[in-house]
Amino acid sequence: MDTQLLFYALLTYLCFLPVLTFHEFAHAWVAWKCGDDTAKTLGRVSLNPIRHMELIGTVILPLAAIYLQMSHSPLGGFIIGWGKPVPVNPNNLRRPRLDDTLIALAGPGMNFLLAFALMFFVKIGVAGTGTEMEEIGSRLATLAGMLVSINLILAFFNLLPIPPLDGSHLLKNAINMSYETYFRFAQMGIIIIILVLNFTPVRHLLGFLIKSSMDWLYRLYGVHPGLT
Repeated sequence: MDTQLLFYALLTYLCFLPVLTFHEFAHAWVAWKCGDDTAKTLGRVSLNPIRHMELIGTVILPLAAIYLQMSHSPLGGFIIGWGKPVPVNPNNLRRPRLDDTLIALAGPGMNFLLAFALMFFVKIGVAGTGTEMEEIGSRLATLAGMLVSINLILAFFNLLPIPPLDGSHLLKNAINMSYETYFRFAQMGIIIIILVLNFTPVRHLLGFLIKSSMDWLYRLYGVHPGLT
């Protein structure tokens, strides 16, 4: 067994948990601000990871992805996961379609914001190269770079227009799909997600979007990717 690969796979999972927590917190917070306190009442406006964990999306599939990485499977390139869906009662929303769209965008938006902010720590870490703090700087740059990558993966993954992912809410509201029709599709959502992620063009598209965003952030902060 490649112990170094296992270490980085487990570190990726540990980084995934706080990233996911911020993602779900953003959904719950925006829902609360839009007039629905369902999630707040259930304690979901929280940065406690346990509040947002789900057996399949937060534990089984991400750990399966680690196994695939250890098996050198190309499917192991993505940590597939999600948190416990944030409950939203559309009857409590002041502007149901608009507010539902804002709630859906809140999670990926939080991930993009975190990716942008964390790249600053990559720059700080890289700035330590060639000094007595080089080892600490290298570790900071590596960890921050991993968090940036996970945030981008989670953001773009969740924008896929498949229930119950956030992108499906954007599609639902764009075409004015009824809640009844949406929930019928959502019952098959997990199966569709797994099938779609086995479709090579989709994986290539996600990979392109993630890499392009990483490269843009590196250029924005003036960091050479090879130094992280």
